Amino acid sequence: MFDFDPAELGLQLDETQAKALKEALGGKVQQYLDTEVAGLKSKNQELLGANKTLKTDLDQFKGQFEGLDIGAVKSLLQKASQDEETRLLAEGKLDEVISKRTERLRADLDKQLQAEKDRADKAESFAKRFSDKVLADSIRGAALKAGALPEASEDIILRAKGTFTLNENGEAVAVDADGQVIYGKDGKTPLSPLEWAESLRETASHLWPRAQGAGPTGDNGGKAAKKWGDLNEVERARLAREKPEEFKKLMATRGQ
Repeated sequence: MFDFDPAELGLQLDETQAKALKEALGGKVQQYLDTEVAGLKSKNQELLGANKTLKTDLDQFKGQFEGLDIGAVKSLLQKASQDEETRLLAEGKLDEVISKRTERLRADLDKQLQAEKDRADKAESFAKRFSDKVLADSIRGAALKAGALPEASEDIILRAKGTFTLNENGEAVAVDADGQVIYGKDGKTPLSPLEWAESLRETASHLWPRAQGAGPTGDNGGKAAKKWGDLNEVERARLAREKPEEFKKLMATRGQ
């Protein structure tokens, strides 16, 4: 029974009144206590059920990620937030990802092609300079061998550029505008730099030393006039261009 002292609460009751009050209050208090205890028990069962469910979910979650490196997962997630391509893939924009990859590949290919072209251009430029030097040395040597003035070498080299080129063996060969080989006086042997240089004596005599006491005479400075068969086609063409009157005289000797 619920027990309390009415006097402590300031109530002046006789024994019969105090007993009746205690009995009346005891039932109410017990009812209140029973109600509260039942509520607490129900809440406790609810919390126990929720805790059990939470534990089950946690066990399942741990099972899904068992063996995974959590640090690596965090790093991957961080990269995913920063990497544009990963972001686009996550958004389902596959075409855009392919387009961007294609652009990068094309840019890399263009860069490689440009580098190869630059190397090829440099190699070609070097080969051209080397080829020009070899050809110039060949013509210079032929001109000096033919007796030309040393200071006339550059002039003779310039004249030779329209006629001579280097073949695949590095030899100077005379070719016409169509790339056909020009033959010398015998009509069988390709025109050599030496034979060509010697032909300049007639069309560019100022490139050779003048003989002591020699002067212009009616017989071409004491020399017999050249005939058609004495000159090759290059020499004839140059004579027709530079000295048309002499070329007319030369034409008159055809067949002689």
